[in-house]
Amino acid sequence: MQLQNLLESSPNDSFLLYAIAKELEGLKRTEEALQGYQQLTELHPNYVGTYYHYAKLLEEEEEFTAALDVYQAGIAVARQQGDLHALGELSNAKTNLELEL
Repeated sequence: MQLQNLLESSPNDSFLLYAIAKELEGLKRTEEALQGYQQLTELHPNYVGTYYHYAKLLEEEEEFTAALDVYQAGIAVARQQGDLHALGELSNAKTNLELEL
């Protein structure tokens, strides 16, 4: 992966960590993608874009309680940042999951 090479020179770059997790997800390397998303939320908790994709992947893996927790964390970050778009997406996804359970 070319992104891995870039990460070596900028190991804590939030966009690179996100892009790698998305690439791993696309390659169906789910466990690695989940680890990447988790690492990103720990290192860069304000990187609001992570939460939706992280929670959706947890949903696909039928980790519903964990997905709800991630949605809720993302909602808090989006609210804190005043990011109404992300807040709406995360809130809707969380509500939809709750309705399915």
